[in-house]
Amino acid sequence: MVEKVGYSIEDAMQATGLGRTTIFELLRTGQLESIKVGRRRIIPADAIRAYFAAERARQAASGGGQAA
Repeated sequence: MVEKVGYSIEDAMQATGLGRTTIFELLRTGQLESIKVGRRRIIPADAIRAYFAAERARQAASGGGQAA
């Protein structure tokens, strides 16, 4: 199986469990990187990993995100 290097919006939604509105908000605010390929918007796999790593670090620093 070939590992994906980029995801469409729909694929990113499935891979992350985030909704369409959330994905577009993260793209709009620059928290999630994407590139244009023709008319398509592609989210690099490493950008998804980077977003979650940064979010994990942010929540750890603020003491949030811990399950009780």
